Amino acid sequence: MHFTRIAFLLLITICARAQKPLVQYASTLQGTNSEFVLSYGNTHPTTSLPFGMNAWSPQTGKNGNGWKYQYKAKTIRGFQQTHQCSPWSLDYAVFSLFPETGRLVVNEDERASAFSHEQETAHPHYYKVTFDNKITTEMSPTERGAHLQFKFPAGQAAYIVLDGYDKMSGVKISPQTRQITGWVNNGRYIPKNFRNYFVIQFNQPFEVFGTWDNKSNETHEGQAGQEGRGAGAYIRFKKGATVQVKVASSYISEAQALRTLQQELKGDFASTKKAAEASWNKLFNRVLVEGGTEEEKATFYSCLFRANLFSHQFFEYDEQGEPYYYSPYDGQVHNGYMYTDNGFWDTFRAQFPLNTILHPQMEGRYMQALLDAQQQCGWFPSWSFPGEGGSMVGNHAISLLTDAWMKGIRTFDPEQALKAYWHEAANKGPHGPSNGREGWKDYFQLGYVSYPGPYGAVSETLEYAYDDFCAYQLAKATGNKFYEQLFAKQMYNYRNVYDPVTGFMRARKADGSWHTPFDPFEWGGPFVEGNAWHWLWSVFHDTQGLINLVGGEERFAARLDSVFSLSDSVNVGSYKSMIHEMKEMVVAGLGQYAHGNQPIQHMIYLYNYARQPWKAQYHVRNVMDKVYSAGPNGYPGDEDQGQTSSWYVLSALGFYSVCPGTDQYVIGSPVFSKATITLENGKQFVVEALNNNRKNVYIQSATLNGKPYSKHYITHSDITAGGRLVLQMGPEPAKGRGMAETDKPFSLSAPGF
Repeated sequence: MHFTRIAFLLLITICARAQKPLVQYASTLQGTNSEFVLSYGNTHPTTSLPFGMNAWSPQTGKNGNGWKYQYKAKTIRGFQQTHQCSPWSLDYAVFSLFPETGRLVVNEDERASAFSHEQETAHPHYYKVTFDNKITTEMSPTERGAHLQFKFPAGQAAYIVLDGYDKMSGVKISPQTRQITGWVNNGRYIPKNFRNYFVIQFNQPFEVFGTWDNKSNETHEGQAGQEGRGAGAYIRFKKGATVQVKVASSYISEAQALRTLQQELKGDFASTKKAAEASWNKLFNRVLVEGGTEEEKATFYSCLFRANLFSHQFFEYDEQGEPYYYSPYDGQVHNGYMYTDNGFWDTFRAQFPLNTILHPQMEGRYMQALLDAQQQCGWFPSWSFPGEGGSMVGNHAISLLTDAWMKGIRTFDPEQALKAYWHEAANKGPHGPSNGREGWKDYFQLGYVSYPGPYGAVSETLEYAYDDFCAYQLAKATGNKFYEQLFAKQMYNYRNVYDPVTGFMRARKADGSWHTPFDPFEWGGPFVEGNAWHWLWSVFHDTQGLINLVGGEERFAARLDSVFSLSDSVNVGSYKSMIHEMKEMVVAGLGQYAHGNQPIQHMIYLYNYARQPWKAQYHVRNVMDKVYSAGPNGYPGDEDQGQTSSWYVLSALGFYSVCPGTDQYVIGSPVFSKATITLENGKQFVVEALNNNRKNVYIQSATLNGKPYSKHYITHSDITAGGRLVLQMGPEPAKGRGMAETDKPFSLSAPGF
């Protein structure tokens, strides 16, 4: 009888664990233990729906500080509406709410309240914290707003302070309707007429109200409106109140903000929370993993959460339910869809390819929105936040467009896309290095960007060549001979910066000579956020051509090996001192493999092109296990708008998008024994890894839809058609598997392509 009871309780425990909602695995605290000098993600506890127009987050940092939340902080000073995709670009359209008890304190430093992480709950659909003073704050999101609930201690005063952040703002208080309306216009890349209008509704009557500004911190009790720098408001409720707060915002008008509030926030707090939970569970169940540890599931779903935040929707719905938007490029209102808050230098690599699998309808709308943005801005966006910032290098909008087209997402005019790209490739725009092309004349006349010249000249040459391949690929696929021939030569320009003597990509002067001195460990100068060891591999479209330059497959694989076996030596170069990317490479302990930044993230998979796929299988599993977790130290560097998370999601499923702009994904080694991807078309693609565990990381054999499969890649249509990839895993490499030339993934220079 005693044994039966124990068995029964054990069964109940197992069933309860199996039925745990997937959203409970995802922690929004992942990567929050970050600071200026060392990033473990540079994230904040984002409370949001997938690709929501805005999100909400607790705020530990001062107004205007890019590190809005740091895990090491002891106090919180606000709960912000946020759009921030990187602390380096700061935030925009921000305002915050904050509860306090006792006396009214508006100064952001003085009002900050102490908390502990033990009193904090942080999931995508729900954030909760109880301060040491016993005030509890809860938040759940909608796409363009949020529902907050503040519970004040019994018998104590109950204040809520609205902070207008760091630029101009305006507020109007209506005690009759229990409402505050207003606007803020903070941000870096915004038109002159930009405003984020908000409507805030409270379910409790106001006992006292007033305005203030965060420059003078002077309060004006009974004043119902104020405009100016940092203008805000405050309200006092009855003692011990529980106050529900509905918030919605609009870039179009106050009336639209109210319409959105009525559309999205119809019920009480519990119903908003339930709907948000259902939204994330629906998405997470579309990528259902089985097997693995609880920790691996937490890491996977935490990463899947961040992979589905950016780009933000920038459109709203009118009275007829039709989408329209305020353009951050021309300051006008247009019909249709728009998306913002993304740096394509990061996200073309994995985040957008993941979207083509999970969200083809959104991806189709996005591609047309790219062309609309180009018409409104005069240039393709490359770093939109919400307008064009032009950060980093390359012209990767063409990668997004080509990748979508090659995967059957054909919602745009390819000739218009190619014409717009040609304008990008043969001009320099005013907004930053990736707005048009720095060094474009050199690139076309010399075949490379010369150095001294633009910062990152070698990196620019390599990425321009890849982007030109994408334009070539789109032109060829759509029968556009003019653009096909135009870019057919330029896509091989990577060869012009390869030095056969040193075996590295190197900077060249305008006269054709190599720039000296040269140290492959030196960061900066001709290399963007890296060194020659990191940038050697950035020939996504022609790995076989790179293999040929290096001297064949054996030498190529040996060079790949060297990245991991070398010391983590850093020559700070033109940076003059250690920057966070350098420190993150050293902390990771993987030699010169700097997974915390994007240029080298595809490198592991290149072993598949050199007929040593077992090394890719080993290293990809090692990296996932060593530098990712669901905790505050969860990333090896900046998370970067879903890219570093998407790398993990795809890699954990067993494949990766080495060359967006083709229909192939290169196979690695999956984390889980089974993963089921449910597509928008209702079909399912299953990756099953038999006998999989942390030791059995090597693929022994494979079948695709029941037939033996030796290739080291799968195609997009393999996935979208539905099917089953079965991998037999083992503890030792299967060195004889997949040795045919046709088993290797796509390269321009490979036989048959």
